[in-house]
Amino acid sequence: MPRPEHSAAAAAAAAGSVGVRPARHYARAATTMRTKTKRVPESQLSDLPATALKEEYAAVPLAQTAGGVVRRLLTLELASHGEKLRLKREQLIASAQTDDGRSDRRGSPQAKVAVLTARIRNYREHLEKHAKDMANKRRMLMAVDRRTKILKNLRSVDYDAFEGVCRQLGIAYTFPPEYYRHASRRWLAKKALCIKVFQEVQRQKAEKKLNMKRPGAAAQLVAPSPHS
Repeated sequence: MPRPEHSAAAAAAAAGSVGVRPARHYARAATTMRTKTKRVPESQLSDLPATALKEEYAAVPLAQTAGGVVRRLLTLELASHGEKLRLKREQLIASAQTDDGRSDRRGSPQAKVAVLTARIRNYREHLEKHAKDMANKRRMLMAVDRRTKILKNLRSVDYDAFEGVCRQLGIAYTFPPEYYRHASRRWLAKKALCIKVFQEVQRQKAEKKLNMKRPGAAAQLVAPSPHS
């Protein structure tokens, strides 16, 4: 009587000779798993050197000669994202200055455009990682609209300064559309309702903050009620 292994081998050889294909999903060839490679966005803070001093220590003479762990604490090597962003904002403000020296003020249009540009790029980098963050997306769109208005006014007042700040900051100014859609009564009513709801929410938040600042507010929260 033939052994089971010999009979199985003979059956496999006979199946291979007549061209019989194995059953589906049987002895499937190993496939390589495709790994999804996410594109890492290039940050605007990537060009900041790690050896650069922080904004508050840049004008301190002793910080220039410090070394060791103190030097690492004063530089951007161990700095947070907010500290790096503040230094980047100062660099953009300095690059947006013109030769006449009128744009070095914080209230100048060039300085405002530089601050908004750093903020918009920071929001954009955040949204590339967290696309469903609608709150930051709304803040980014509001900052873009504000920057567009400032650039529009600067273009009508001083065209040379407008070209200079767009060139230094790498901004592509887009002209507003010539035609705006007519505002319907339904859209106006919806906008008025949204504004009314927003104002009511802000009023409630202001009242809550005012009540918390009162001296007896903390005692009222801690003290038990007379009915308990």
